[in-house]
Amino acid sequence: MPTYAYACKDCSHAFEIVQSFTDSSLTSCPECQGTLRKKFNSVGVVFKGSGFYRTDSRDAKGSTVSPAPAPAPAATPAPAAASAS
Repeated sequence: MPTYAYACKDCSHAFEIVQSFTDSSLTSCPECQGTLRKKFNSVGVVFKGSGFYRTDSRDAKGSTVSPAPAPAPAATPAPAAASAS
């Protein structure tokens, strides 16, 4: 269940509460019975387990990924030969 942060518009009391997605938002401050507003924070994402990190696909000796091949040198056009008539 997610944790929601609220702040009172009247007395500035701030608190967090664990609520279900289906629960209604709180509307009155538990301190002064004033109007509450829901605070929105950035979502923290934590990747756990294998497969999420670049180092997870490497063996103990080093990288298993081959380096990209070097680009071939550009070919210079040959001078046009004069045609004999």
